[in-house]
This record gives sequence, C-alpha cells and structure tokens, in this order.
Amino acid sequence: MLQFDEDTARVLEDAYQGADISRRRRASFDALSPLPGDHILDLGCGNGLLTLELARAVGATGHVAGYDASPEMLAAARSRLEDRDNVTLTEGEASNLPYVAESFSKAVALQVLEYITSRRPVLHGLHRVLQPDGRLVIGDVHWDTLAWHSDNTARMQRFLGIWDNHMAERAVPARLPEELRSCGFTLETLCPLTICDTALRPDGLAAMMIRLIEAYARQSGVVDEDDAAAWAQEQQELAQEGRFFFALTHFVVTARRQ
Repeated sequence: MLQFDEDTARVLEDAYQGADISRRRRASFDALSPLPGDHILDLGCGNGLLTLELARAVGATGHVAGYDASPEMLAAARSRLEDRDNVTLTEGEASNLPYVAESFSKAVALQVLEYITSRRPVLHGLHRVLQPDGRLVIGDVHWDTLAWHSDNTARMQRFLGIWDNHMAERAVPARLPEELRSCGFTLETLCPLTICDTALRPDGLAAMMIRLIEAYARQSGVVDEDDAAAWAQEQQELAQEGRFFFALTHFVVTARRQ
C-alpha cells in the first residue's frame, strides 16, 4: 500500500479535482445519466467525488450507496459527504456486495476493475443487485494506449513495468465486452476518452502519475532513491524544454442488465 507525504497528498487532491480526472468522472456521470429518484451503487467510490455529484443529481427521493475496500478513502468520502442524507458508505470487497437483489437502478465503477484479478464474480454481483434493464457504467484505462516520451527509453520502460505490478489487469476495456456478456449484460457502448498533454500541468493526470510511480518504485525497493528521482526529474526537464509528451486513453463502457 502506497504511503504519501503531505506534499504528494496535495498533488493527488489537486489532480482528482483537476481537468483530466474531472473529465473522466464526468464521462461516467454522463453515461450513467442519473435521474431524480434513482438508486445508484458507486462501486469503488474512493474519496467520494463522483458519489457527491451523483447524490446531487438523484435528489432527496434518490439514494447513492458508496462502496470501497479502503478505509482511508472512505474516511475522505465521509468527510466530503457528511451532510448528505441520501448517501450511505460501506467498506468491503467488490466481490462481496452486501446489498439486496435488484436494489439499484444503476451502478458505476470508475477505475476499479483494473485492480481486480477475478472480474466475473464482481460482474455477477453487480448483475444480482441491479434491477432488470438496470444500467451499468464502467470506466477504466487501457494501459497499452500509454505513450510517454523520454530520452531514456529503457529507463522509462523499466519504471512503467514496475508500475504494472500495482494492477491486476492492464487491458480491462478489451476484456470487458466478452466478460459482460457472459455475466448477463448487454453491451451498449464503449467510448474512448484520450488525455494528451504537451505541458506538465500541476493538476494534470501526468503530474499525478509521476508522483505515484516515483513513490511506488521507491517503496517497492526495486530501484534506489537516486534512480527514482532521476526518472521523475527528467520529466520536469523535458517540460521546461518544451519537449514533454503524454497520452493515455480511458474507456467508458455502458451495459444493461438482461
């Protein structure tokens, strides 16, 4: 589990509310199309930013259930959502949803399934708790779409290989169509959202990833402090020289429960 100092935590909070991640969150929100009175499951709700937006949309007659495995993330969500009467937050694993069958009209999972080795039990669980014809929206990155410039290609590939170890599946969008169908869903849309930057923006996805990858590489013990610092410093220097380039594609998948 990554441990963050105050400075890194601040960078992450800025990025979560910055343009790149807000676009991804908004894409899932729009695909879900929340309506007044909807009962929505936010699977992997994290710090509660999407949960809050959904709670506003469903209103007093609706309800949003936030569910996450991380007590630290749920603590942040509780702080953000403490004055919302139409939200409940629960800690637990995605493969074990503690909800009554057919209790939700819609469900969303944003940047969750790439951390799950066995996705079918999770999809079966979502099928169980969704009402017939209920909408499911899944947002995840296909990490094979990552293009990140470096003058030291071998070192960049080494650090990205280290980063791969923090996830269970790097190609979730490619796996989902078949997995959804096999779990009783009808696939409706699969829409790409590409983030492409030639500037290293303080609130951008690339800045957040530099912090995360550097911290993960250091804490994993497979690189030394100087190597991790040099990798991160190169990106700052490329940005100062006007040679920064970063592109990554996030996919929003919409399906219906049969």
